[in-house]
Amino acid sequence: MSPVADHDPRNAGAGFAATLRASRLERGLTQDELAARSGLGVRTLRELERGRVARPQRNTLALLADALDLTGSAREAFLNSATNRNVGPRHDSVARRSRHVEKPVLAPLPVPSHAARTALPLPTIPPLVGRDADIAELLDLLGSGSAEIIALIGMAGVGKTGLAHAVAHRAVANGWTAVSVTVTNISQPTDIFSAVAAVFGVARADELIERFGDHRPAERAPAALLVLDGVDHSPRAATEAIAWLRARVPALRVLVTSRRPLAGDLPGVVDWQVHPLEVPVGRRLGPAELRRVPAVALFVERLRAVRREPVRDDELATIAELVRRFDGLPLAIELAAARGRVLELGELLARYGNRVLDLAATDPAGRRLRDAVADSYALLAEHEQAALRRLSTFRGKWSVELAEALLDGVVDDVEAVLDRLVGLGLVSVRGPGDLRFRLLDVVFDFAAERCAFARELRAARLRHAEVVTRTAVRLSAELTGPGSAAAVLRLDYLNGDIRTALRYSSVRDPELALRLAGAIPRWCRLRGRDVEGFHLLRRLLDDRRTAGCDPVIRAWAQVGAAMLATAHGRGAGEVRATEAALAVLAARGDVTGELTARAVLAGIWQALGGSDEARGHNEAALGLAIRSGRAREIAVVQNNLAWHDVLAGDLGTAGRRLEGAGRRALEAGDTRLRALTEANLAEVARLDGRFEEAIALAQRAATAIAEVGDPTHRVRVLGTLGQAFAESGRVGEASAVLSELAAVPGSTGMTALVNGYLALERGARAAAAVAFESAANLLAGRDDARDVLEALVGLAVSAEPAGRERALSDLAGVRERTRIRLLPREHRLLDMLEGTDEDPLGALTRRPT
Repeated sequence: MSPVADHDPRNAGAGFAATLRASRLERGLTQDELAARSGLGVRTLRELERGRVARPQRNTLALLADALDLTGSAREAFLNSATNRNVGPRHDSVARRSRHVEKPVLAPLPVPSHAARTALPLPTIPPLVGRDADIAELLDLLGSGSAEIIALIGMAGVGKTGLAHAVAHRAVANGWTAVSVTVTNISQPTDIFSAVAAVFGVARADELIERFGDHRPAERAPAALLVLDGVDHSPRAATEAIAWLRARVPALRVLVTSRRPLAGDLPGVVDWQVHPLEVPVGRRLGPAELRRVPAVALFVERLRAVRREPVRDDELATIAELVRRFDGLPLAIELAAARGRVLELGELLARYGNRVLDLAATDPAGRRLRDAVADSYALLAEHEQAALRRLSTFRGKWSVELAEALLDGVVDDVEAVLDRLVGLGLVSVRGPGDLRFRLLDVVFDFAAERCAFARELRAARLRHAEVVTRTAVRLSAELTGPGSAAAVLRLDYLNGDIRTALRYSSVRDPELALRLAGAIPRWCRLRGRDVEGFHLLRRLLDDRRTAGCDPVIRAWAQVGAAMLATAHGRGAGEVRATEAALAVLAARGDVTGELTARAVLAGIWQALGGSDEARGHNEAALGLAIRSGRAREIAVVQNNLAWHDVLAGDLGTAGRRLEGAGRRALEAGDTRLRALTEANLAEVARLDGRFEEAIALAQRAATAIAEVGDPTHRVRVLGTLGQAFAESGRVGEASAVLSELAAVPGSTGMTALVNGYLALERGARAAAAVAFESAANLLAGRDDARDVLEALVGLAVSAEPAGRERALSDLAGVRERTRIRLLPREHRLLDMLEGTDEDPLGALTRRPT
């Protein structure tokens, strides 16, 4: 840290630094490229361009001149620029010596004429991208006196040094004195004092008191800003020096960079976390918007230095994916962009998208990104390293509670460890709520490597699966009732961890996997993952290793499999196994399990046309709900029983029963159940010919169900809405509903039914017949036998005579098998087909007066 023979604490080499940098840029070379050409180290070249070397060796100058292809007078001028200087012993020579330096090609930062003493050199930095708000905030804190010492903290490579020097340059432009000193791992307080005095242009640090006056900060704006870069290399020496300077020079503001927090070690310090740059997330952005995203803008800026062709709009999507994989870490972005000279963007993504840690500088001695992460990892105590390794099993965001469960037995004070990891920038804290912690991707990769190297990976993954399973089981109990929306959202956040836990435990511990998979079917159904969830459960249930599992766990898994199978028309194959599961749950006195199993079985029988069986399960569930005092479950069963009234043709009783169920749902605070009840009321109103009432109810229910994210019931309510629009002659609105319906999984049958009514309204008889026939085939055995019956009635009144006969035959078979009663309007249509002269098409679409 203390100046050595060729070090230039007063920046007497500033003139040569400007000449060197101008010559390099004139030839379009990066520092890495010039270092490679000359055979010098990149660090040496950086020190030269920062003006920190007062007497570069003649051999060094010759190597640089050769690398820059300088000849004749240009070479002579370049060599002389390193010797034309006059290093005076006192600070008042700083302004004078600039007259002895050749005029630099690049203009210096503007300095007010009344502040000649502020014109002290700072390290030259490349343009800083995406940090304008940070610079403004830091300047405001320093200038207002809110913070006298600010520590920029964060992981190596996050951009602390660049940000600190950007703030210093902006401070100089605003009339401050700003200087920079780098701390090394051998620095002592006296070294720091000497270096600070030298860069301020005084003989001893004591002279700073006289120079800047003994005024208090509140009296006028701060006179000086000192940047201490890398104080964590010698933290004790740095904190002693800062404390001494602040006590004697109260006008001095100090901005330090450190990989670890300083709050608590130094009175008055404010730790200011430097986060990675913002990356593109969420909605799809256009080219102009993408170019403004800080991480993308930095990549584009750095790529420009090594590639002549500007970035095209069609390349921005690849860049966006790259910076997302790099987590917005500036060092990773700059290292990747430097390789754009030889690699296309697609090749960069293929090579380094999943190998971020392998990124390295292009010079032979360049450090890899892995080394930067290792530097921060090395600052951790052994138990903190162990905690970080195990936290790498989390795939998404996690909470303190989840971390405590995962690290139980590994560390005693999880909060203290998290504070340490967050302070070092290894753990990111983003967003509200408790699920706000995550590892940066590069840290995740590094910690996972160390976990495997320590032979802890198998135990860590199993522990992770156990923690996720316990959490999912607890949340699954909240998927019904007032807290269902919050529980669904929480499981959404844990999606990556649930998938990881299932993949691992399916191989290593299938009983644990069965327990986890059996807890989430309702969530899978709400998120449209019926097929995926069903196949997983079926595979685990058929796995011989789960045969000896707790019968209740197997029963719950079987009920879940049946629930998911019903959603995509495979419920019939699960009836026998689900009846057996029901018997297990009832014998064990699991009321929630029995109610769930009966609801699933009622749904399967309803789809198959077994109305008696479905009603039997619903009535048994109603009795159980009443005996156990479960008001919400009473509402659920009453809602289901109302559909049996519809099948019996009693729309009035169905409506009254649904209104009662809706009141119970409202009292229970269950918005989802209330919305489903309104959706069923809308269908009853439509079947009764009250189209305007049906539309109003269905629109309100559709909005609520869309917010919950229940695709199965969303298809149902949108179907009701589309049919009501079509049957009431509102063709345009019905077509708009069809567009929305088409985007929901499992909607093809209902879409065909709505299309049939639309074709009838337009008078397109042949098209209506095709649509109704398609609807009957698609809905058979999948959803509700009444939908099939309605499609066959539509086919009968729209088809040609041959097709009509087939439709009537099929309709008779459905009625005999299901004992569904036709509604009055359907009776009228069929009576017309048997001998009246009235056109049945007009009767089917006639609006009531």
